[in-house]
Amino acid sequence: MKSFFSSEFKLGVLGGGQLGKMLLAETQKFDVYTCVLDPSPVAPCAAHCNEFHLGDLSDYDAVYAFGKKVDVLTIEIEQVNISALYKLEAEGIKVYPQPHVIERIQHKGIQKDFYLKNDIPTSPHQRFSSLKEVKEANLSLPFVWKSAQFGYDGTGVKIVRTSEDLQALEDTESIVEDLVPFKNELAVIVARNASGAIKTYPVVEMEFHPEANQVEYVLCPARISKEVADKAIQVALKVANTFKHVGLLAVEMFQTEADEILVNEVAPRTHNSGHYSIEAAMTNQFEQHLRTVLNLPLGNTQSKLAGIMVNLVGAAGHEGPVVYKNMNEILEMEGVTPHIYGKKHTRPFRKMGHVTIVAQDMKVARKVAEKVKDTIQVISAEH
Repeated sequence: MKSFFSSEFKLGVLGGGQLGKMLLAETQKFDVYTCVLDPSPVAPCAAHCNEFHLGDLSDYDAVYAFGKKVDVLTIEIEQVNISALYKLEAEGIKVYPQPHVIERIQHKGIQKDFYLKNDIPTSPHQRFSSLKEVKEANLSLPFVWKSAQFGYDGTGVKIVRTSEDLQALEDTESIVEDLVPFKNELAVIVARNASGAIKTYPVVEMEFHPEANQVEYVLCPARISKEVADKAIQVALKVANTFKHVGLLAVEMFQTEADEILVNEVAPRTHNSGHYSIEAAMTNQFEQHLRTVLNLPLGNTQSKLAGIMVNLVGAAGHEGPVVYKNMNEILEMEGVTPHIYGKKHTRPFRKMGHVTIVAQDMKVARKVAEKVKDTIQVISAEH
């Protein structure tokens, strides 16, 4: 087996954000040489990788030139130049997840069509090329509108309840989905290496911020029955086996009122829903991602303790140099670990970090999580 550790082997990462930074903690643990490409000179990864390269992730030449410098290329964000990845793959560079997987997931319409074609349960949808088409369709309200590409963290997703909401939509290619009544939003992370070994993490439950449409809390294990959890895991495995991806696949799902499982969408990378695993799991998602793309044996995905992740986002009305207020108070709480992403400037609802809370009992962890959320504030120094 080729040595990846303390050798001349180079792992390339497209994207230098917080997911990349947390991945680098694992590459440093194993002494794997890392190269990162990102358009920002102050990206969170910049100070932590072996080589940092400035470049536009959507630019063919920048991605291709970067990929030629490394042995294995992976991503921490899926909005990257696909044509360059296909060319690199054809020239023998291992690209994980594979370009055809990333391309299919980049476009929400193609992704949804893929589910229907492969009998994967998902909510009904229609595709539109412009806002004019959406308006002319005379759709029944309410419905869910999603930009077909480039949406993230609630951006590019709107619940349309009124004609005023409809007028405010972006004029872009989009999909429209039925608004599904559901009990819970769930997620399962599936790890798969090039040899086909596959493992799932426990089902997590996600609680969303009502205004920002961002995940506010992630709870593991989800507070659901074993029957529903087993069903969610089976659906996630079907999605992963159909994509045949290499890497991590975060499968976000709805648990309907009738306890059916519908796939919402997937992300072909480490994911916010897996951050709890850094403190709570036997193998955290970032080490597991490294294991998958290097085709190493997969780690144990079981939890050691109940875990909750609280997102730290910029407070409303605050923009400028960041200050984390009341950090000492949360550090005094048992089982609490903050993760600060290294972004120097805050703005409303920008992801600036997260906090994990672990405990033997989920009810205890949930109470502490709420206390953390009410205590720490991500504000700007200028206020």
